[in-house]
Amino acid sequence: MWAHCQAQPVAAPAAAPAGHFSSADFWRVPSQLQAQLPERLSHQQVMAASQGGDQAFSSERKHKVHIVDLPSRTISLTIGRLEEGEATRLHRHNYETVIYVTQGQGYSRIGDRQVPWRAGDAIYVPVWAEHQHVNTGAEECVYLACENAPLLQNLGGIALREELSA
Repeated sequence: MWAHCQAQPVAAPAAAPAGHFSSADFWRVPSQLQAQLPERLSHQQVMAASQGGDQAFSSERKHKVHIVDLPSRTISLTIGRLEEGEATRLHRHNYETVIYVTQGQGYSRIGDRQVPWRAGDAIYVPVWAEHQHVNTGAEECVYLACENAPLLQNLGGIALREELSA
């Protein structure tokens, strides 16, 4: 059997099939990358643009959220804003989040821990950990949230989020 396998010529890898890729297509993995540049590579004036999606998302989340609309298939970026004394709803999700605070101070309740933060700090929220962000400062808090939800959605719509408080 082994001799038979060795005697067969190896075909050059073909291009990966469009759309669905399964284990049967593994031999089609190319040996070199080709950059695929989408039409749009920037989203200008993210916080100045008032988009319908931003308004609906902000209303659902109960605080201001600006969606960075770029064609990434694996990560997302949003800009969250909390007014003085404002907090996000307690929630959890099955995707990771890294948050970078650009303005303000407060804390995040992550699981049973209270994690203080201020401008210049970064926070990690693990998968499915209950969490809430609270602005304790005298000014608006602004933060960038980077998440891998698009990756999970593109793997079959498996990104989940559960609101735990109204």
